[in-house]
Amino acid sequence: MNAKVILILAVLIAFGGLTGYAVYDVGILGIFGAGAASSGAVQIFVDLIIVCGLACIWMYFDAAKRNLNPWPYIVITVLTASFGPLLYLLRREWGNAEPGGPPA
Repeated sequence: MNAKVILILAVLIAFGGLTGYAVYDVGILGIFGAGAASSGAVQIFVDLIIVCGLACIWMYFDAAKRNLNPWPYIVITVLTASFGPLLYLLRREWGNAEPGGPPA
């Protein structure tokens, strides 16, 4: 296990813990409600959507170079935001996928 994998795992575990606590504290709907609480919160929420969209595009093309299937990670991104790219990075680094053909 290299330093990149350890760092990605640490971020994934910490963010997963924070997400779990937020869901426990305010529930799924409460998280979305907080995203609409003010114009500043809406701006952050829209920013997250834009960044996740860009991450999906990057994952698709990066996975094509590495002969990986990007679709599970894109679906996870659509459903859970940052968990998709984090899991993709973990798979990419852990599997040490080499550049190759198109996505499966």
